[in-house]
Amino acid sequence: MKTDLAYETDEQRWAAVQARDAAADGHFVYAVRTTGVYCPPSAGSRLPKRENVEFFDSAQAAEAAGYRCSRHPSKDQSSAAAERAALVARACRLIEASDTPPSLEELAAQVGKSPFHFHRLFKAETGLTPKAYSSAARARRLRKELSSPNTSITDAIYDSGFNSNSRFYEASGQLLGMRARDYRAGGAGAVIRFAVGQCSLGAILVAQSQRGICAILLGEDPEQLLRDLQDQFPKAELIGCDAKFEQLIARVVGFVENPSIGLHLPLDVQGTAFQQRVWRALCEIPSGATASYTEIADRIGSPKAVRAVAQACASNHLAVAIPCHRVVRRDGDLAGYRWGVERKRELLRREAQD
Repeated sequence: MKTDLAYETDEQRWAAVQARDAAADGHFVYAVRTTGVYCPPSAGSRLPKRENVEFFDSAQAAEAAGYRCSRHPSKDQSSAAAERAALVARACRLIEASDTPPSLEELAAQVGKSPFHFHRLFKAETGLTPKAYSSAARARRLRKELSSPNTSITDAIYDSGFNSNSRFYEASGQLLGMRARDYRAGGAGAVIRFAVGQCSLGAILVAQSQRGICAILLGEDPEQLLRDLQDQFPKAELIGCDAKFEQLIARVVGFVENPSIGLHLPLDVQGTAFQQRVWRALCEIPSGATASYTEIADRIGSPKAVRAVAQACASNHLAVAIPCHRVVRRDGDLAGYRWGVERKRELLRREAQD
């Protein structure tokens, strides 16, 4: 049985039932004492009174307790969900097969929906807007073309749907995270300067690319932090830096020790379109405040993408600068943190005192 941070407590589960949250299906079922049946959270049947409801981790557990399955609402809901998924999958294939990105109106017409309805449906199912998905598809195609030694960079640009070199070079930094020639060389053209120091939370590594701070890593073992940096940039040239660069790490350490001073440094934020949406939402959480994974999913307009939000937080390489430590469980308890729950607790304590 799958588990999810958003559905651990009865309060969270009841909220999912009230919202008929299809994302909760498979995580638990709810049973109604007065009718003797159990349903998935998204069931379209009339909501029972809260005092008549109990929750089970699985359908098998509900049946073992004497409840029977309420099949009709489940069947209707599953059929509707399958239809939505098939429609969005069709739109994704249309985007991927198009030489140039199709417009919202063109996509909506192809699947028989209004542009407004289609946009909402696509975003709810994928966590991305059609435009963002199109950009990601173009980036995948570009990376594939550039990986072929028999394709020139110019051919790769046009085969990926760009109708001019200038349009491509305007977007190449976001699509590839580096120049096309550096990407073709496996990232070998990228130069990452780094330094390792100590702070009250343990070892800290700060790395900087040509575009800005690209990694702030925390841990116990400085050598492990360096290995993590190598895994993040396997083809880049890593340069351990001098005393001048250590002034930069001193500024980051000062920010970790006293978050109220802020970190006014350029950042090189590399991630998928969805990850960047999540990270922007995290940066909007005020110092001293917290938000749940569910709240972040709601804020970015993808209420069903709670698990994807948690994965985006776990993929953050910029500790403290992108404040994933401010995301907690819906009941206020601390959830997992890439650099350890105790560090998360301490960061939140410091911010609460400011």
